[in-house]
Amino acid sequence: MTFPRERGGQAPRAAYADAGSPRYATMLAIMCVVVVLSNIGGSKGVVFGPVITDGGFFLFPLAYILGDTITEIYGVRAARRAIAAGFLTSIGAVVTYAIIIALPGFTDDFGVAKQAALETALGPVWQIVLASMLGFVCGQSVNSFIMWARKRRRLERGLIGRLAGSTGAGELVDTVVFCSVAATAIGITTIGQWANYAFFGFVYKVAVQYLVMPLTAYVIRRIKRAEPSYQAALAAAGTGTGEHAGAAQPAQA
Repeated sequence: MTFPRERGGQAPRAAYADAGSPRYATMLAIMCVVVVLSNIGGSKGVVFGPVITDGGFFLFPLAYILGDTITEIYGVRAARRAIAAGFLTSIGAVVTYAIIIALPGFTDDFGVAKQAALETALGPVWQIVLASMLGFVCGQSVNSFIMWARKRRRLERGLIGRLAGSTGAGELVDTVVFCSVAATAIGITTIGQWANYAFFGFVYKVAVQYLVMPLTAYVIRRIKRAEPSYQAALAAAGTGTGEHAGAAQPAQA
């Protein structure tokens, strides 16, 4: 597919808002919190009838929704910074848990019981965090790349298609990597259990994101209209702010 050339022979470029925006900072903070809480919840195996999952199942799709939103509005560089922030926050959480467990506690029955509970609950989190970091980095990188590449080609058109395509690919990579590394930490010991865990985890996460996709697209459009730097990028090309508008700000790489 080709696009009309601008004056000077340059092809239209995708528009992105300034990542110094307070809205970006808010989404970045929420993503880091979601990743840390998901890691804690992920250390608990959860069973719903024949379905095996973990305690972080209801939180983690939000991280991908935020990743899609950040990439679409602020670009792939901003998405990489968000991924790195989640990575570093997770490492900080694991170090914090290790220090808490290592600190000398009370020696009465309650103190001993509490120490044992902390070791049981937070001790395996390092493995969950490792699994989460590997899955998150791989999956979000695929997710962000697809969002960026499709926007570079389609500009402001095809937002739902970008969200749908990036979600499926990113979640597949994330789920396979995460489940492979985290399985033993939550008590999964057989190939059948792993397949159950991975299959239903993937289906669930993609289903949630597809279900809220119209809302995600709506929020993205609202934020685009509210971000002065995004509107400036569109206005620089004289294309307006509609869904079919092109833009002239250099695409981020």
